[in-house]
Amino acid sequence: MTSQRPRRPAPEQSPVRTTEGLLGRAGFHALAHLHGLGGRRAGAEAEPAELRALLDAPLPDGPTDPAEVIDLLAEAGRRGTVASPGPRYFGFVIGGSLPVALAADWMVSAWDQNAAAYTPGPAASVIEEVCARWLVELYGLPRESSVGFVTGGQMATFTGLAAARHHLLERHGWDVPERGLTGAPEVTILASAERHASVDRALRFLGFGSGGVRDLACDADGAVDPAALRDELHKTRHPAIICLQAGNINTGAVDPIAEACALAREHAPGAWVHVDGAIGLWAAASRRLRPAGLELADSWSTDAHKWLNVPFDCGIALCAHPASHRAAMGISAAAAPYVVLSEQTRDQIDWNPEWSRRARSVPVYAALRALGREGVADLVERTCELARRFAERLREVPGVEVLNRVTLNQVLVAFRADDGDHDTLTRRVVDAVQREGTCWLGGTIWRGRYAMRVSVSNWSTTEDDVDRSVRAILGARGSLRNGTVDRSRTCER
Repeated sequence: MTSQRPRRPAPEQSPVRTTEGLLGRAGFHALAHLHGLGGRRAGAEAEPAELRALLDAPLPDGPTDPAEVIDLLAEAGRRGTVASPGPRYFGFVIGGSLPVALAADWMVSAWDQNAAAYTPGPAASVIEEVCARWLVELYGLPRESSVGFVTGGQMATFTGLAAARHHLLERHGWDVPERGLTGAPEVTILASAERHASVDRALRFLGFGSGGVRDLACDADGAVDPAALRDELHKTRHPAIICLQAGNINTGAVDPIAEACALAREHAPGAWVHVDGAIGLWAAASRRLRPAGLELADSWSTDAHKWLNVPFDCGIALCAHPASHRAAMGISAAAAPYVVLSEQTRDQIDWNPEWSRRARSVPVYAALRALGREGVADLVERTCELARRFAERLREVPGVEVLNRVTLNQVLVAFRADDGDHDTLTRRVVDAVQREGTCWLGGTIWRGRYAMRVSVSNWSTTEDDVDRSVRAILGARGSLRNGTVDRSRTCER
């Protein structure tokens, strides 16, 4: 009789170790976090050393109680997260997650599908197909436009510019997928001097480099000057990509897209116009705020975690030339025979640069279905009105400057110092506001000046949140007179 290896004892099935128990425990901690957002500090409580002391340890040799792991992570989240989902977080153009989008994102994790193609995730494929159509309609873009759901605004810009590279060089007889870029025709890149750094990064990824970009001068608001574009187009002798933006990261200004597209068609036929609409593409849902000429461009990029308020990991690339989009991103059945591709279903791998991927269109679908066109427009218009309220309340105070014309949801603020060192005072006010904790906002450089940047993007922000934040900002400035920052006012009711 052969001996048998002793069986390992079955895992203990106590309520805190089962799937139900662990999800329930995580849900308890998550809800406690969400319910506390309105009353907690907007910034993190712990310093880096404290977080390392809590989390850093040698890799365990054996198992750790799963419930203990969840509790540890919850404690790290309590002390080491910023309240970016909350109503008084105004940094980095970050919107909080709508409850319906958050709930849908939890289901994505539970489904655990590879949303690369229809075969490994049928529901995800159809959701993405429908969601893509809705977005094209919402933005008012050409009906045939293709859509790819990517990790964020960075990869959305990359995808749009990859499609542009393929399209332009193919028209000049060059097969990029087959031959690469060595020896390829030169491509001229014209881009707003006020562009986001993700444009230069995408150009580096694509082999263009950022050193050869020709900057387009901008007006006082940070929007491209059409005369500057016309002058550069007159000098252009090669295939051209023109990078514009709908929503300057500092001022919210929108480039004159309609005029720019007309100039491109007139002076550089065949030029490709890409619009970085990480912020402003969502303004297309509003009849009052819709950027003119959006539909005339060739590609667009945006980020749903900003103004649609869905969880992170949800950039969107759109293209008016689906064949070029697919050629730049897709694969063939011969290249990956184990992936079943079909012309009758949407295979997401054709429209984005990833293989294994999250079903990131699901929270977008949930948000769009729950809000509808009018709900998205209301979200955009309401936060823009709150940004204007910020500007009005601060502008009326002596010694406070609002540096931009508030066209969307961005406000730039500077503080005048008696000794003339306005930048130092503004930096100190930003730092004091962050330490005081009622709200969180960051700093930026605008036209050589240091400025406080307020970005109003969250669905849950109210007029009261704006007014409390304005009081905290002015209180922080006042506290600098005697060298103290009063943290007792944090999240006053």
